[in-house]
Amino acid sequence: MAIQSMTGFARHEGEAEGCRFVWELRSVNGKGLDVRLRLPQGFEALEQPVRKAAAAALTRGNLQVSLSVNAKGAAVEAVVNEAALEAVIGLVDKLALRIDARKPALDGILNIKGVLEFRDPELSDEMRAARDRAVLAGFMVALEALRSMRLSEGAALARVLGDQVDRIEVLTLAVESDPSRSPENIRARLAEQVASLMDTGAGLDRDRLHMEAALLATKADLREEIDRLKAHVEAARALLSGDSAAGRRLDFLAQEFNRETNTICSKSNAAAVTAIGLDLKVLIDQFREQVQNLE
Repeated sequence: MAIQSMTGFARHEGEAEGCRFVWELRSVNGKGLDVRLRLPQGFEALEQPVRKAAAAALTRGNLQVSLSVNAKGAAVEAVVNEAALEAVIGLVDKLALRIDARKPALDGILNIKGVLEFRDPELSDEMRAARDRAVLAGFMVALEALRSMRLSEGAALARVLGDQVDRIEVLTLAVESDPSRSPENIRARLAEQVASLMDTGAGLDRDRLHMEAALLATKADLREEIDRLKAHVEAARALLSGDSAAGRRLDFLAQEFNRETNTICSKSNAAAVTAIGLDLKVLIDQFREQVQNLE
């Protein structure tokens, strides 16, 4: 399963056993897979196979599924509601004992609400089973169309995310190669700071100052953060080129990108490195925003 977006729409129309049906599927972002079904009366048997098929094709997203069914030129049956007819006749006979009136005509009785009903012909068990199989097959067509749309959008998102990962790598390498991180610059900066403190005449111990300066230089070193950023870049590329759902893991990597960048900004002792770190933070926020759309 390649990378998918979590957004998509699909519609499929079909015919089965004298009826016309329409499936509509809408998918939006979600933490997990949430399938919400709206089925007309008489099609309740489709709920479990629809949910099972959706779970096999998708892993995340809020999926709304609706089915509408209309009769397709089928002969309509006129059926007398025997209970309602008996009630009307009983009432007529009862009133005839109290008032002198002409008995109602047949057409008048049939026009009374509930006496005469019009409904679609009853299907046999075999016909109903064939209808349900055809309607379920229509759902599978719609589901595949939805999945195809999500795959297409996922491929486009993967390209955008891949470009962003490339830019994260470029900025990481810019931090790594910044002149402020060269041993010569670090030594010169520390020597300047120690000399400045000694010139204050505060009676400071030169050896102790050098020791403290060396400790601060060690704490301010960005090697670990740079190496982790590089590792995260490779992990992101592997996920984007993989065949499995990667949204959750890419979201975790976005958090890790942000963590390392925050550390770089807090440890930086050069304006140029801080500026690069801020650019990284903006780019990582954009990366994470796009990741939220992936399955």
